[in-house]
Amino acid sequence: MNTAVATPSQTRSLKGVRLWAWATLALFVVVVLQGAVVRATSSGAGCGAHWPLCNGEVLPHFQRLATIIEFMHRSLTGISGTMFFVLAGWTFLATPKQHPARKAALWSLAFLILEALLGAVLVLGHYVENNTSNMRVFVQSIHFTNTMILLAATTTVAVLLGNLKASAYNKPLRQASLLTIVAVLITGAAGSVAALADTIFPSHSLHAAIAADFAADSPLLIRMRWIHPAASLLIVAATLSLAKRLKQNNAGLAANLLFANLALQMLIGVADVLMLAPTWIQVLHLFGADLFWISLIGISVPLFLAKPSTT
Repeated sequence: MNTAVATPSQTRSLKGVRLWAWATLALFVVVVLQGAVVRATSSGAGCGAHWPLCNGEVLPHFQRLATIIEFMHRSLTGISGTMFFVLAGWTFLATPKQHPARKAALWSLAFLILEALLGAVLVLGHYVENNTSNMRVFVQSIHFTNTMILLAATTTVAVLLGNLKASAYNKPLRQASLLTIVAVLITGAAGSVAALADTIFPSHSLHAAIAADFAADSPLLIRMRWIHPAASLLIVAATLSLAKRLKQNNAGLAANLLFANLALQMLIGVADVLMLAPTWIQVLHLFGADLFWISLIGISVPLFLAKPSTT
Protein backbone atom coordinates (compact mmCIF):
# COMPACT_ATOMS: atom_id res chain seq x y z
CA MET A 1 0.00 0.00 0.00
CA ASN A 2 1.43 3.41 -0.96
CA THR A 3 1.93 5.85 1.91
CA ALA A 4 2.41 9.56 1.40
CA VAL A 5 5.35 11.18 3.14
CA ALA A 6 3.70 14.61 3.18
CA THR A 7 0.26 16.02 2.47
CA PRO A 8 -0.13 18.52 -0.42
CA SER A 9 -0.39 21.43 2.03
CA GLN A 10 2.74 20.32 3.84
CA THR A 11 4.56 19.92 0.53
CA ARG A 12 3.75 23.51 -0.48
CA SER A 13 5.18 24.74 2.82
CA LEU A 14 8.36 22.80 2.10
CA LYS A 15 9.02 24.50 -1.23
CA GLY A 16 11.67 26.88 0.13
CA VAL A 17 13.72 24.27 1.96
CA ARG A 18 13.37 21.85 -0.97
CA LEU A 19 14.85 24.45 -3.33
CA TRP A 20 17.62 25.09 -0.80
CA ALA A 21 18.35 21.35 -0.69
CA TRP A 22 18.76 21.15 -4.47
CA ALA A 23 20.89 24.32 -4.45
CA THR A 24 23.07 22.80 -1.72
CA LEU A 25 23.45 19.65 -3.78
CA ALA A 26 24.31 21.62 -6.94
CA LEU A 27 26.99 23.67 -5.19
CA PHE A 28 28.48 20.56 -3.63
CA VAL A 29 28.79 19.01 -7.10
CA VAL A 30 30.80 22.09 -8.11
CA VAL A 31 32.99 21.59 -5.03
CA VAL A 32 33.57 17.96 -6.04
CA LEU A 33 34.57 19.01 -9.55
CA GLN A 34 36.88 21.63 -8.07
CA GLY A 35 38.50 18.88 -6.03
CA ALA A 36 39.18 16.98 -9.24
CA VAL A 37 40.88 20.07 -10.67
CA VAL A 38 43.00 20.37 -7.51
CA ARG A 39 44.11 16.74 -7.89
CA ALA A 40 44.63 16.88 -11.67
CA THR A 41 46.76 20.03 -11.43
CA SER A 42 48.72 18.77 -8.40
CA SER A 43 47.58 21.79 -6.41
CA GLY A 44 46.80 19.94 -3.19
CA ALA A 45 49.80 21.54 -1.46
CA GLY A 46 48.94 25.01 -2.74
CA CYS A 47 48.18 26.11 0.82
CA GLY A 48 51.13 24.28 2.32
CA ALA A 49 50.74 21.87 5.22
CA HIS A 50 48.06 24.08 6.76
CA TRP A 51 44.39 23.33 7.35
CA PRO A 52 41.86 24.93 7.37
CA LEU A 53 43.89 28.14 6.89
CA CYS A 54 45.85 28.61 3.68
CA ASN A 55 49.59 28.92 4.34
CA GLY A 56 48.62 29.84 7.89
CA GLU A 57 46.63 32.88 6.74
CA VAL A 58 42.96 33.66 6.25
CA LEU A 59 43.78 35.49 3.01
CA PRO A 60 47.11 34.20 1.64
CA HIS A 61 49.50 35.76 -0.85
CA PHE A 62 48.71 34.34 -4.26
CA GLN A 63 52.22 33.82 -5.55
CA ARG A 64 51.48 30.46 -7.19
CA LEU A 65 48.67 29.20 -9.38
CA ALA A 66 48.43 26.14 -7.11
CA THR A 67 47.64 28.43 -4.18
CA ILE A 68 44.84 30.13 -6.13
CA ILE A 69 43.32 26.79 -7.14
CA GLU A 70 43.49 25.30 -3.64
CA PHE A 71 42.27 28.48 -1.93
CA MET A 72 39.26 28.71 -4.28
CA HIS A 73 38.43 25.09 -3.51
CA ARG A 74 38.63 25.64 0.25
CA SER A 75 36.62 28.87 0.05
CA LEU A 76 33.78 27.28 -1.91
CA THR A 77 33.92 24.27 0.39
CA GLY A 78 33.33 26.62 3.34
CA ILE A 79 30.31 28.18 1.65
CA SER A 80 28.98 24.73 0.75
CA GLY A 81 29.45 23.50 4.32
CA THR A 82 27.49 26.46 5.67
CA MET A 83 24.65 25.62 3.29
CA PHE A 84 24.58 22.05 4.64
CA PHE A 85 24.15 23.27 8.21
CA VAL A 86 21.40 25.70 7.13
CA LEU A 87 19.71 22.84 5.27
CA ALA A 88 19.70 20.62 8.36
CA GLY A 89 18.32 23.35 10.60
CA TRP A 90 15.69 24.44 8.07
CA THR A 91 14.63 20.83 7.51
CA PHE A 92 13.95 20.38 11.22
CA LEU A 93 12.01 23.65 11.38
CA ALA A 94 9.90 22.92 8.30
CA THR A 95 9.04 19.26 8.83
CA PRO A 96 6.97 17.46 11.47
CA LYS A 97 8.48 14.98 13.88
CA GLN A 98 9.39 11.59 12.39
CA HIS A 99 9.69 13.06 8.89
CA PRO A 100 12.32 10.94 7.08
CA ALA A 101 14.08 14.02 5.69
CA ARG A 102 15.23 14.87 9.22
CA LYS A 103 17.24 11.67 9.57
CA ALA A 104 18.70 12.11 6.08
CA ALA A 105 19.74 15.67 6.94
CA LEU A 106 21.56 14.46 10.06
CA TRP A 107 23.36 11.81 8.02
CA SER A 108 24.41 14.47 5.51
CA LEU A 109 25.95 16.53 8.34
CA ALA A 110 27.78 13.48 9.68
CA PHE A 111 29.31 12.71 6.29
CA LEU A 112 30.06 16.41 5.73
CA ILE A 113 32.14 16.49 8.91
CA LEU A 114 33.89 13.26 7.89
CA GLU A 115 34.53 14.79 4.45
CA ALA A 116 36.28 17.76 6.06
CA LEU A 117 38.36 15.51 8.32
CA LEU A 118 39.46 13.35 5.38
CA GLY A 119 40.44 16.48 3.47
CA ALA A 120 42.52 17.55 6.46
CA VAL A 121 44.22 14.13 6.56
CA LEU A 122 45.20 14.47 2.89
CA VAL A 123 46.75 17.91 3.47
CA LEU A 124 48.34 17.43 6.89
CA GLY A 125 49.58 13.94 5.97
CA HIS A 126 51.19 15.34 2.80
CA TYR A 127 49.14 12.92 0.68
CA VAL A 128 49.09 15.41 -2.18
CA GLU A 129 51.01 16.35 -5.31
CA ASN A 130 53.34 13.47 -6.28
CA ASN A 131 52.91 11.34 -3.16
CA THR A 132 52.47 7.74 -4.40
CA SER A 133 52.30 5.95 -1.04
CA ASN A 134 49.84 3.17 -0.38
CA MET A 135 48.37 5.30 2.41
CA ARG A 136 47.51 8.03 -0.09
CA VAL A 137 45.74 5.47 -2.28
CA PHE A 138 43.78 4.27 0.76
CA VAL A 139 42.84 7.74 2.02
CA GLN A 140 41.98 8.92 -1.51
CA SER A 141 39.62 5.97 -2.01
CA ILE A 142 37.94 6.50 1.36
CA HIS A 143 37.64 10.22 0.68
CA PHE A 144 35.98 9.69 -2.71
CA THR A 145 33.63 7.04 -1.33
CA ASN A 146 32.59 9.40 1.46
CA THR A 147 31.99 12.12 -1.14
CA MET A 148 29.62 9.81 -3.01
CA ILE A 149 27.76 8.90 0.18
CA LEU A 150 27.44 12.59 1.05
CA LEU A 151 26.02 13.25 -2.42
CA ALA A 152 23.58 10.40 -1.87
CA ALA A 153 22.49 11.68 1.56
CA THR A 154 21.91 15.20 0.21
CA THR A 155 19.97 13.87 -2.78
CA THR A 156 17.85 11.85 -0.36
CA VAL A 157 17.04 14.97 1.66
CA ALA A 158 15.99 16.86 -1.46
CA VAL A 159 13.83 13.98 -2.71
CA LEU A 160 12.18 13.40 0.67
CA LEU A 161 11.25 17.08 0.91
CA GLY A 162 9.24 16.74 -2.30
CA ASN A 163 5.74 15.44 -2.90
CA LEU A 164 6.99 11.89 -2.63
CA LYS A 165 5.05 8.67 -2.30
CA ALA A 166 6.63 5.38 -1.39
CA SER A 167 6.55 2.79 -4.15
CA ALA A 168 4.72 -0.47 -3.67
CA TYR A 169 7.07 -2.90 -1.94
CA ASN A 170 9.06 -4.79 -4.56
CA LYS A 171 11.91 -6.87 -3.18
CA PRO A 172 13.57 -7.81 -6.53
CA LEU A 173 13.49 -4.18 -7.70
CA ARG A 174 14.93 -3.02 -4.40
CA GLN A 175 17.69 -5.63 -4.59
CA ALA A 176 18.52 -4.56 -8.16
CA SER A 177 18.75 -0.96 -6.99
CA LEU A 178 21.01 -1.87 -4.06
CA LEU A 179 23.27 -3.93 -6.31
CA THR A 180 23.65 -0.97 -8.69
CA ILE A 181 24.44 1.38 -5.81
CA VAL A 182 27.17 -0.95 -4.52
CA ALA A 183 28.60 -1.35 -8.05
CA VAL A 184 28.81 2.44 -8.45
CA LEU A 185 30.54 2.86 -5.09
CA ILE A 186 33.16 0.24 -5.96
CA THR A 187 33.74 1.65 -9.44
CA GLY A 188 33.91 5.21 -8.12
CA ALA A 189 36.60 4.32 -5.57
CA ALA A 190 38.57 2.52 -8.28
CA GLY A 191 38.08 5.53 -10.55
CA SER A 192 39.63 7.88 -8.00
CA VAL A 193 42.74 5.67 -7.97
CA ALA A 194 42.86 5.52 -11.78
CA ALA A 195 42.56 9.32 -12.02
CA LEU A 196 45.37 9.71 -9.49
CA ALA A 197 47.57 7.37 -11.52
CA ASP A 198 46.84 9.33 -14.72
CA THR A 199 47.84 12.55 -12.94
CA ILE A 200 51.09 11.36 -11.37
CA PHE A 201 52.18 9.03 -14.17
CA PRO A 202 50.91 10.53 -17.45
CA SER A 203 51.30 8.34 -20.53
CA HIS A 204 52.51 9.53 -23.91
CA SER A 205 50.53 6.99 -25.93
CA LEU A 206 47.66 4.56 -25.48
CA HIS A 207 49.95 1.61 -26.22
CA ALA A 208 52.40 2.72 -23.54
CA ALA A 209 49.59 3.21 -21.03
CA ILE A 210 48.18 -0.29 -21.57
CA ALA A 211 51.65 -1.84 -21.43
CA ALA A 212 52.39 -0.05 -18.16
CA ASP A 213 49.14 -1.32 -16.62
CA PHE A 214 50.41 -4.91 -16.82
CA ALA A 215 54.15 -4.38 -16.41
CA ALA A 216 55.55 -6.08 -13.30
CA ASP A 217 57.87 -3.15 -12.56
CA SER A 218 55.16 -0.47 -12.80
CA PRO A 219 54.18 1.43 -9.65
CA LEU A 220 51.22 0.00 -7.73
CA LEU A 221 49.03 2.95 -8.78
CA ILE A 222 49.55 2.09 -12.44
CA ARG A 223 48.95 -1.63 -11.92
CA MET A 224 45.65 -0.80 -10.16
CA ARG A 225 44.41 1.38 -13.01
CA TRP A 226 42.74 -1.48 -14.91
CA ILE A 227 40.37 -2.11 -11.98
CA HIS A 228 38.26 0.93 -12.85
CA PRO A 229 37.28 -0.06 -16.43
CA ALA A 230 36.82 -3.65 -15.29
CA ALA A 231 34.57 -2.58 -12.41
CA SER A 232 32.56 -0.38 -14.77
CA LEU A 233 31.28 -3.60 -16.36
CA LEU A 234 29.56 -4.29 -13.03
CA ILE A 235 27.71 -0.99 -13.37
CA VAL A 236 26.64 -1.82 -16.92
CA ALA A 237 25.25 -5.22 -15.91
CA ALA A 238 23.59 -3.92 -12.74
CA THR A 239 22.07 -0.87 -14.45
CA LEU A 240 20.66 -2.91 -17.33
CA SER A 241 19.08 -5.30 -14.83
CA LEU A 242 17.63 -2.40 -12.82
CA ALA A 243 16.35 -0.64 -15.94
CA LYS A 244 14.63 -3.84 -17.07
CA ARG A 245 12.87 -4.23 -13.73
CA LEU A 246 11.88 -0.55 -13.68
CA LYS A 247 10.21 -0.93 -17.09
CA GLN A 248 8.40 -4.03 -15.88
CA ASN A 249 7.01 -1.91 -13.03
CA ASN A 250 5.79 0.93 -15.27
CA ALA A 251 8.77 3.18 -14.54
CA GLY A 252 9.99 3.46 -18.09
CA LEU A 253 10.99 7.12 -17.75
CA ALA A 254 13.29 6.34 -14.84
CA ALA A 255 14.75 3.38 -16.73
CA ASN A 256 15.43 5.51 -19.81
CA LEU A 257 17.05 8.22 -17.68
CA LEU A 258 19.43 5.73 -16.10
CA PHE A 259 20.26 4.11 -19.44
CA ALA A 260 20.90 7.47 -21.14
CA ASN A 261 23.20 8.57 -18.31
CA LEU A 262 25.02 5.24 -18.43
CA ALA A 263 25.53 5.42 -22.21
CA LEU A 264 26.88 8.97 -21.95
CA GLN A 265 29.26 7.96 -19.18
CA MET A 266 30.59 5.02 -21.18
CA LEU A 267 31.28 7.30 -24.16
CA ILE A 268 33.09 9.85 -22.00
CA GLY A 269 35.03 7.06 -20.28
CA VAL A 270 36.23 5.66 -23.60
CA ALA A 271 37.19 9.16 -24.74
CA ASP A 272 39.07 9.65 -21.47
CA VAL A 273 41.18 6.57 -22.16
CA LEU A 274 41.79 7.30 -25.84
CA MET A 275 42.75 10.94 -25.16
CA LEU A 276 45.07 9.94 -22.28
CA ALA A 277 42.98 11.66 -19.60
CA PRO A 278 43.42 15.42 -20.05
CA THR A 279 42.15 17.44 -17.08
CA TRP A 280 39.05 18.78 -18.80
CA ILE A 281 37.74 15.35 -19.76
CA GLN A 282 38.50 13.96 -16.30
CA VAL A 283 36.29 16.71 -14.86
CA LEU A 284 33.61 16.01 -17.47
CA HIS A 285 33.75 12.29 -16.68
CA LEU A 286 33.34 13.03 -12.97
CA PHE A 287 30.44 15.38 -13.66
CA GLY A 288 28.69 12.66 -15.66
CA ALA A 289 29.33 10.18 -12.85
CA ASP A 290 27.80 12.59 -10.34
CA LEU A 291 24.68 13.04 -12.49
CA PHE A 292 24.31 9.27 -12.88
CA TRP A 293 24.74 8.75 -9.13
CA ILE A 294 22.23 11.46 -8.22
CA SER A 295 19.70 10.03 -10.68
CA LEU A 296 20.20 6.52 -9.29
CA ILE A 297 19.71 7.66 -5.69
CA GLY A 298 16.68 9.77 -6.63
CA ILE A 299 15.06 6.76 -8.30
CA SER A 300 15.98 4.44 -5.42
CA VAL A 301 14.67 6.50 -2.49
CA PRO A 302 10.96 5.64 -3.05
CA LEU A 303 11.90 1.97 -3.38
CA PHE A 304 13.48 1.93 0.06
CA LEU A 305 10.58 3.83 1.65
CA ALA A 306 8.23 1.00 0.78
CA LYS A 307 7.38 -1.46 3.53
CA PRO A 308 6.34 -5.12 3.12
CA SER A 309 2.62 -5.70 3.39
CA THR A 310 1.50 -7.09 6.73
CA THR A 311 -1.87 -8.25 5.45
